[in-house]
Amino acid sequence: MASIKIAYGSSSALTVTLASLATSSTFLAGRESTVIDNTSNLYLDYLLSGKITTGTSPTDAKEIRVYVYALMEDSTYPDVFDGTDSDETVTSTQIRDSALKLAAVIATNNTSDRTYPFSPISVAALFGGTLPKKFGVFVTHNTAVNLNSTAGNHAIYITPVYQTVS
Repeated sequence: MASIKIAYGSSSALTVTLASLATSSTFLAGRESTVIDNTSNLYLDYLLSGKITTGTSPTDAKEIRVYVYALMEDSTYPDVFDGTDSDETVTSTQIRDSALKLAAVIATNNTSDRTYPFSPISVAALFGGTLPKKFGVFVTHNTAVNLNSTAGNHAIYITPVYQTVS
């Protein structure tokens, strides 16, 4: 009798430039990643994880937020998103909260240059159990200072998930 088992592909880093990302008191300004295109691989899910490092002298009790955006249909992204690694400012909090899925909220303190990891999160679960054709991340924070300026101190990873039959 055949057995269906979960399997994982190799993790890879998303292209998203977080070094020196400016603060946003409203969580509307931030950085968009390049899009992950699942139309060929057809993975069942991706696990999203990473690390983000605050800058020098951040304000205590603030947050770093990681959102996920996706195609609304075959070629249209919501609001200002276009699938490229770029700075973006979402039109309003209402559009952000209706068009993006909140994947991680990282509570921060006032320690300079602290690296905050976040655990793997199922992207499919954010979208009701079905992975979108194409998706990306949007990172924003309100720490009152720019994020750490060293590119290697930040990373967002994706790990594909699929099934095997044995």
